Amino acid sequence: MKSTYLEINLSNLKHNYNHIRSFLNPETKFLAVVKANGYGNGFKEVSKCLSESGVDYFGVAYVKEGVELRNQGIKKPILVFHPQLENLQKLINYNLEPSIYSLNFFNNFLSILKSNNKKLYPIQINFNTGLNRLGFSEKYYEEVINKLNKNNSLVKLKGVYSHLASSDDLSEDQFNMSQITKFEKIIGHIKPIFPNAIFHLLNTSGVMNYKNYQFDMVRAGISLYGYSNDNEIDKFLKPVLTLKTIISQIHKIKKGDSVGYNRSLIAKKNMSIATIPVGHAYGITRIYGNGKGYVYVKGKKAFVVGNVCMDMLMLDVSAIECKEGDEVVVVGDNASAEALANSAGTISYELLTGLSDRITRRVIVG
Repeated sequence: MKSTYLEINLSNLKHNYNHIRSFLNPETKFLAVVKANGYGNGFKEVSKCLSESGVDYFGVAYVKEGVELRNQGIKKPILVFHPQLENLQKLINYNLEPSIYSLNFFNNFLSILKSNNKKLYPIQINFNTGLNRLGFSEKYYEEVINKLNKNNSLVKLKGVYSHLASSDDLSEDQFNMSQITKFEKIIGHIKPIFPNAIFHLLNTSGVMNYKNYQFDMVRAGISLYGYSNDNEIDKFLKPVLTLKTIISQIHKIKKGDSVGYNRSLIAKKNMSIATIPVGHAYGITRIYGNGKGYVYVKGKKAFVVGNVCMDMLMLDVSAIECKEGDEVVVVGDNASAEALANSAGTISYELLTGLSDRITRRVIVG
């Protein structure tokens, strides 16, 4: 048995999908976001399970991820949120849908379509309604429509979307509603000309907080994997990923002894220190060191002491009866990735997507 491994529970993934789906109108399409190796859970296992469960679309950040999905046998449409110019030929070869977010990008993509003699290639248009990350400003809608019409033999408008900036924060309701209003105006400009286009705005938090604005499709990411940025919602979700390891060694140290690099802990009393084979090369970074982060040993919190090392870290187990070889749960059921991330001032997205390929992954189907 491996000392450090990830369990990927596909039953929990299906549960989360069905729970999110329960918020949707029957006709609303579902785009599953599986970027960053399925939020650290594994492209192959997650995408196959979700495809069989009934999702309509997949979303990835980059072309490379879409190619990997195709190589895993995924036939459903795949939207690439941030395609790069140098990868457009590969995007076309693998029948991936690009997000068109600027005139420069649009013009380059049209040129590649012409050189490939492609007709009616599916694309989606990204409008910036306030996130100010990627996308056309609303004022460009006429120029976008004209370019679509002028090149209607080359491209087919498959979808139009935007992204809420603060859908998880109801104190920003006024700003969220301003984005929704802008998007509705964009729909009003485009839908009469392209009635079959799919319009979508809501992400995970948006599905929960603004379900009256589902439009034609929603996009769910982190909630599929058991987290939502809202503790009340998390109660109904199940973590898909569990990271487990073991205690390699326990040291009994005395008051005044030091632990770890740079002697970052000087013991103020006699202590029991457990070392586990997980470190920043595994994705548990240095931000969790020196008493900020914690794991679970025998169901009890054991705080990280000293600096996190590349391949291991140390825990204070002074108040826990444990021995070398005992199991340690880093994240999973009753060991929230969101809570662990928050303890160090970050979010579950960063923790989960940062988990290294160095860690063996095991799939649990039932």
